[in-house]
Amino acid sequence: MRTARLLSLVVVTVLLLACVPVGAQQPVAPPPPQIPYGAPISLEQAKKVMAGAEAEAYKQKWNMVIAVLDSGGHLVMLERMDGTQLGSIQAATDKAYSAVLYRRPTKVFQDLVGQGGPNLRLLRLSGASPLEGGIPILVDGKVVGAVGVSGATSEQDAQVAKAGADALTK
Repeated sequence: MRTARLLSLVVVTVLLLACVPVGAQQPVAPPPPQIPYGAPISLEQAKKVMAGAEAEAYKQKWNMVIAVLDSGGHLVMLERMDGTQLGSIQAATDKAYSAVLYRRPTKVFQDLVGQGGPNLRLLRLSGASPLEGGIPILVDGKVVGAVGVSGATSEQDAQVAKAGADALTK
């Protein structure tokens, strides 16, 4: 009697588990094409990036920290505008480091993490900032550095970073 009861419990459990739909995992986005690294950004180039980012921040009346790193991930310039929170210093540097390390804007990581599921694994990816506001700086199709911005919303940080990166090509 006891064996029959145990056997029926096992059969019911197996049937219930078999009927439960298996949740489909969201596919992880394929990696973008690899952009080669170029020579490190020069100080003169970094000054142009900084000037472009700073001009956009002042125009919008946003207090920001702007960090420019070279293609090796080393700090070339950092500016903290008056009144910007101290935490933005490391956040801007982290965003720029992530953009140069992985050769893509940090918005890619933010969007993937926002989808949840298996993409949450990205939170353990060393050096990957899941916050928008880091943009690689390209010269002749090669990554020469990155700009990272922090101090406002992620979208506003990205707007200022883009203005900085765009200033180098003008």
